[in-house]
Amino acid sequence: MKALITGGGGFLGSRIAQLLKERGDEVTVLGRRAYPHHEQAGIRTIQTDIRESTAIRQACEGMETVFHVAAIPGIWGRRKIFQDINVVGTRNVIDACKNAGVSRLVHTSTPSVVFGESPLCGVDESQPYPQQYLADYPETKAAAERMVLAANSAALSTIALRPHLIWGPGDPHLIPRVIDRARRGQLRIVGDGENLVDITFIDNAAEAHLRAADALTPKAACAGRAYFISQGEPVKLWPWLNGILAELGIPPVERTISYNAARRLGAAFELIHRAFCPSREPRMTRFLASQLAYSHYFNISAARADFGYEPRVSTSEGLAKLIRSLRRD
Repeated sequence: MKALITGGGGFLGSRIAQLLKERGDEVTVLGRRAYPHHEQAGIRTIQTDIRESTAIRQACEGMETVFHVAAIPGIWGRRKIFQDINVVGTRNVIDACKNAGVSRLVHTSTPSVVFGESPLCGVDESQPYPQQYLADYPETKAAAERMVLAANSAALSTIALRPHLIWGPGDPHLIPRVIDRARRGQLRIVGDGENLVDITFIDNAAEAHLRAADALTPKAACAGRAYFISQGEPVKLWPWLNGILAELGIPPVERTISYNAARRLGAAFELIHRAFCPSREPRMTRFLASQLAYSHYFNISAARADFGYEPRVSTSEGLAKLIRSLRRD
């Protein structure tokens, strides 16, 4: 397989590139920076921006499969940035795939595309997009996902994967942010602390992309569809996070705040930050309050049936690997 990975320097993109290289595929990664670790591993790199349509078209020439991982995540930021990267960038990738004759497009989406302001307990892919979103990230990712699925055709087979809360060794975002805030005493349990949340170990998330690509053909059951990806066993969010903190000798998060109070606080922070410091991320938003308080876990039986996804690294095994890496750091 000749494969291009957009966002190939990021946490997930890098792991996909490594797995492809290990099995003998010809891999190119595309990103905004130079990636010496990829070049040392024999992986070709292209330094450009996902918003540069001409450069993206050139990068797709000769490729059989494109893994579109590049995106801007987050609970806060300028709407135009989310729109330009997540929506316009995805449109550039789709157009480039069509023009270059790419046959398979695997798009990294997120379960947040179906998250409005209610718990999601064991839902499958029939769960509709909400009428209203609480943040620009899920809204623009939903727009991108719809475009990718609509682009599915006999010439270009497409699929969207929705891995939830990716974690593991090398994670630069999720767990390090939790650890930093816990050390500074800035974390509060939002709600009753009993909410169940899906998580995805990095190797499982990456392997899901490879399995989806291998199965993707114009007549495949997975063509033109979206799929939830996770460990297949949700965890109680706050006890799970406190378990990680305990392994690192950090006091557990014990102080609580009700969901309604956190939501009101988030709404106030959003107003203040938009007016006076729009570039700074608020400590709380309405979207974050909902994510921290509510259950959100998903049925992954469709991914298992349609392209053989299986979370091969268990949560306990992944956690042991994570703790070892954090202790080394």
